[in-house]
Amino acid sequence: MASGQPITKLEVSISKDEEEHFTNQGYQLINVDLNEGAYGNKVFLWYKKEYGKSPVTRIEFSFTDRMKSGLADAGYKMVNRDLNAGVWGDNIFLWYFCGSSEYNIPIVDLKVTKSAKEEPVLLKDGWERLGCDLNRNTQGKIMYLWVKREKTSYIHEIAATVDFTNDKYMFELGFTRVCENTTRNAGGQNYVFLWYRRTTDKSKALAALDVSTSHEDEIEQGYEKLSVDLNTGTTGKMVYLWYKKEGDQSIQSMALLINPEAWIEYKKAGIKFIEKNLNEGNDGLEMYIAYM
Repeated sequence: MASGQPITKLEVSISKDEEEHFTNQGYQLINVDLNEGAYGNKVFLWYKKEYGKSPVTRIEFSFTDRMKSGLADAGYKMVNRDLNAGVWGDNIFLWYFCGSSEYNIPIVDLKVTKSAKEEPVLLKDGWERLGCDLNRNTQGKIMYLWVKREKTSYIHEIAATVDFTNDKYMFELGFTRVCENTTRNAGGQNYVFLWYRRTTDKSKALAALDVSTSHEDEIEQGYEKLSVDLNTGTTGKMVYLWYKKEGDQSIQSMALLINPEAWIEYKKAGIKFIEKNLNEGNDGLEMYIAYM
């Protein structure tokens, strides 16, 4: 099959019998154990490309039951296999959507990374990193799923939400949720998420991002500020994401980085790295935004 043909179905196997079944059904294997280092079931991702079927255009994850209803109500299909099967960690489920709006660009290829060194190369080659660590809250390797789309696309809108009330609305508008809450381990009760919406129209792309952690470092003229404090509900500083619509760059991808090795690798690769911890002033997980 041509690599440019869209993916139409996704499945996950957690046993040898399921691996054999999906092989017999014509699925292609992503040959990376999603449980690597966590000592649970061998978990593999599978995909299928079928002529004439609707393409997969967006992929999401849930790692708490409260993330599920918005996805289901917006028409996402859940693959009912826990990516952390057999280990102590978050119950992570993969969801996918087949859409046809301008914000739904068919996915033609998938990769899984298990090393920070692999990431900058893919980002520079037009791959989009999905935000959920597939070994979230286990002792396994930090792993991410990456997607390659049929056409070059750009981030033209960015947003943030607190908790899950607006999930269905955001998914229906064509947004992708960055599946890592910015308040992780920060002691508050709120889940704060970043979202982005993609377009193939380069003229609509955002040009720059920045972060402020105090009134003193609020961003210079030309930037607009998201209204949501990324530290909502914590004792930390008020943290805001800023974006710029006009400029020399057209942003293709952004990544929320929780892995200290990734901070080094992204900077070494020359990818724009915002040196502002999103959990500034609290004991939450240290995290940064990079983009290109």
